[in-house]
Parts: sequence; C-alpha cells; structure tokens
Amino acid sequence: MARAMKKAAAPETEPGENMYRFLGVAIREERRKQGLTIADIAERTHLSRGMLSKIETGQASMSLESLARVASALGVSLAYLFRGIESRGGGGAQHIQSGAGMEVVRRGTKRGHTYHLLAYDQGPQKRFEPFLISMDDQSEAFPVFEHPGTEFLYMLQGKLEYRHGQHTYLLEPGDSLTFSGSVPHGPERLVKLPIRFLAIIMYDSPRSAVD
Repeated sequence: MARAMKKAAAPETEPGENMYRFLGVAIREERRKQGLTIADIAERTHLSRGMLSKIETGQASMSLESLARVASALGVSLAYLFRGIESRGGGGAQHIQSGAGMEVVRRGTKRGHTYHLLAYDQGPQKRFEPFLISMDDQSEAFPVFEHPGTEFLYMLQGKLEYRHGQHTYLLEPGDSLTFSGSVPHGPERLVKLPIRFLAIIMYDSPRSAVD
C-alpha cells in the first residue's frame, strides 16, 4: 500500500522581505561594480558596517531615509536602485505587496506616526508620491509640512482633525481632502485612534528622484 507523503510547508515570508532582498542585491552589485567596500559606504552614510552587511543580504529592513543615504554614497538615484521592481507580467506595472511599502522618516514625525511609501518612481524624475499613514499613539506636537504640488487625502480608519492654513477639517472614514501642498498643513488633533489614511502628492512639475 502506497504511503501518502506530505511535503513540509515552506516557511512564510514577510510581505516586504522580497523587496529588501532585491534592494540588498542591487546595492551590493553597485558597490562592487564601483570597487567600494562596505567600510567605504559606512563612512559615507554613517551607518554601521554590520547594518550595511545585513541590508545587502536582505536580513534587515531600512527606512527610505537610510536607503537615500546609501544611494547618495553610491552616486546613484533611488530610482536606479528600484529600476528592476515591476510586476512579473511585465508592462511596466509595479506591484507592492501589503505591508511591503518602504517606511519613510519625515521631519517632525513622532513615535506612533508611520509613513509607508506605496510606489516608487523608476524614471529620472518623480511625479507623485503615495503614502499610507498610520497613527496609533497621541503626540504632544504634530508635524507641519510644506511642499510643492497638490496633496490628496483619503480617510480609511479613525477620526482626525486636519489643518490646512487657517482652516481645520474633521476627517472620518470615506472623507477626502485636496489642497495645495505649499500652504502649511498637518494633523491638528487625533480624535479617534487608530488612524489610517492615504496621502497622495502630485507634483506640478516632475522632481528629481534623488530628492
């Protein structure tokens, strides 16, 4: 009688694991092509050699800020490092799995305020930036932002008072808000936690992908 054989299930991978592994390979290949050592990059980025080694082998996640420092140290743009990320079906589409967006450190943000970038411009200039913003902790001081272009917010969860210039708007799930990014703006009061919303910045003119 034949015995039924069960193949051991492969361990599940985190959604962003493949992306970090891909970026690590791209960084290592570019570094070696330029004849640079990990110590050279560590000196230029002020990141530890141990951390850079883990980044290159896909064993450590990194913020967009750290990635930008590595790209600058290599003399390439972020778009250059992301150039191979697209859907398997081709056609130039870009597929970012749930939870795999690169975490962004934005000036003035506090603990409990998380920004994940949901798409990466692969050309020499960036035309838009889509973020998933999560807030799960109160903060005494909220960040205020100013930037070129137009910003669109879409509320997914929670309740938030959002300031744009001299006006505040109460945002609940399903609400949206569109405004000029050049006017000071940012969260005014976290009414109901946790909060999650989409923020999409459309630039009036394309910006350098290394900004």
